Amino acid sequence: MKENAGCILDRVNFPEDLRKLDISELPQLCEELREFIIDEVSCNPGHFGASLGAIELTVALHYVYDTPFDQLIWDVGHQAYGHKILTGRKDRFKTNRKYKGISGFPSPKESEYDAFGVGHSSTSISAALGMAVAAQNKGEDRKVIAIIGDGSMTGGMAFEALNNLAEKKSDVLVVLNDNKIAIDSYTGALREYLTDIATSRTYNRVKYDVWRILGKVNKLGPNAQGIVQRVNNAVKTFVSKSSNIFESLNIRYFGPVDGHDVIYLVRVFQDMKTIKGPKLLHCITTKGKGFLEAEKNQTVWHAPGVFDKTTGAIKCENDKNIPPKFQDVFGDTIIELAEKNKNIVAVTPAMLSGCSLNKMMSEMPHRTFDVGIAEQHAVTFSAGLAKAGLLPFCNLYSTFAQRAYDQIIHDVGIQNLHVIFCFDRGGIVGNDGATHHGAFDLAFMRCIPNFVIAAPMDEIELRNLMFTAQLEKNKFPFVIRYPRGRGIHKDWKKPLEELKIGEGRKIKDGKDIAILSLGTAGIKAKQACENLSKDGISVAQYDFRFLKPLDEKLLDEIFKKFDKIVTVEDGTIVGGFGTSVLEAAADRKYKGDIKRLGIPDKFVEHGSQLELIKECGYDINSIIEVVVNFIKK
Repeated sequence: MKENAGCILDRVNFPEDLRKLDISELPQLCEELREFIIDEVSCNPGHFGASLGAIELTVALHYVYDTPFDQLIWDVGHQAYGHKILTGRKDRFKTNRKYKGISGFPSPKESEYDAFGVGHSSTSISAALGMAVAAQNKGEDRKVIAIIGDGSMTGGMAFEALNNLAEKKSDVLVVLNDNKIAIDSYTGALREYLTDIATSRTYNRVKYDVWRILGKVNKLGPNAQGIVQRVNNAVKTFVSKSSNIFESLNIRYFGPVDGHDVIYLVRVFQDMKTIKGPKLLHCITTKGKGFLEAEKNQTVWHAPGVFDKTTGAIKCENDKNIPPKFQDVFGDTIIELAEKNKNIVAVTPAMLSGCSLNKMMSEMPHRTFDVGIAEQHAVTFSAGLAKAGLLPFCNLYSTFAQRAYDQIIHDVGIQNLHVIFCFDRGGIVGNDGATHHGAFDLAFMRCIPNFVIAAPMDEIELRNLMFTAQLEKNKFPFVIRYPRGRGIHKDWKKPLEELKIGEGRKIKDGKDIAILSLGTAGIKAKQACENLSKDGISVAQYDFRFLKPLDEKLLDEIFKKFDKIVTVEDGTIVGGFGTSVLEAAADRKYKGDIKRLGIPDKFVEHGSQLELIKECGYDINSIIEVVVNFIKK
């Protein structure tokens, strides 16, 4: 950190402290806040580039608006580190995303300044509108501001909210933080449209004078305001290549403005406070602003991990002798399959690098589709591809798949289309916390007819399941879910083999008790079995591979041999794999005892994967303890 850094920031713990500063001090405060985040995130990994790009916006908003009475709604929350530091959490920021520490996303449980809990994209405008309508109904003169990125604006929910916002005419300000990138770079009509607006020099020259006029006539009544607004609309339409989409929805558009000029932003937000009704301020920012490496490679520096703040070197795991990440196994295998099957295409909603489809995009761009932050569209787009004879692999993070549940049922399930869903980040994901754990997919998918649902125990099984799912004879909806993190095999590129659908396998025989596992939870179960064997306890383990259809033949064998059974899964125990075993046992009038291990019926907070799995009670030692106590009973 620079020598003078912290001089102003040391005096600012809450927004009321910030508002005591002279406006001329704000640029230095922004520099110090940026340096503070660089210092902390370099050694305690988190979301980096987005927060650096929103520093001036954050300072200006808290300087002008009376937070927490006035409410800031952050979209996703990647960009909210500056907000957290300025709202009483500076001293605790070193615990960011750590077990029992503060959340990496805005959380009302944590602070009254976090007006709405976020973590998924495109929700801010809807929430802001709801809160503004509530304030209006209660007679509160409260300002509500939604801060949303241009990437999040590609989500359909944002457009639904804009449509409703215009109709309600509520006093909501939407701050569009336009940095031309989500996590990965994206293309599309919206980006091109925003670029067209941002590069109109004539537009930029006239805008501020028009705003000033609008601010003044606002006090003269609706008629005068309406006249000037019509003049403003005409000017903007004239100087831009196309009509303004926001003003076509009766949402006043202002901008674009420099999102890194904090003094100018303060004056603009002061103007915004005097203008009633729905309005949008378009701010141009740079993701990673103030840290050169992050500005140059914005995708990598979205969440870079541990890095050297002086050199910009990221601490990487380059050892080829460690097992691969599951996402990389998927990314390499789908290319291998696509080279042999010309009908295979790949779809992802804005997670190209996260799911490793960036590799296929590079080699087969005409067969790889990044549809933006739009899970619902991704699923129905995949359904259309399948209906027309192609074979889509639709890769969704487990926690985001739930955003497209209706489309999964209606557009894929009912029509029994051959769409292969690859649910990445299934189970406990770690430091991102409750909004990102893939806890519910096994349970909510299990009840949908026509679907085959599989979870590989390791990366070799993942490859074989992908191969199996794309075979011509398996033309039905197919789900393959796998976790965040690495597998267990260094030598994982084995020849592809077909797996019989609905068939599990016995990993280890035993006589005292049986452990039934699904997915990578079986790796922990296997280690527990080995440790128990050393203590003289004979445990059988079965890897089921398929949640649906269950291997009923294997279940019959287990029910006949064992009167004590433990199920282990990396998903909710409410309605998941363990529940399916209980249902099968009830159908067969099984008289033994069954214990279920997995994610309990609660929202699990943030921490490392190991810490949270231990908390949930299905780590190796917990499995051992359950088995020992079960046998003693």
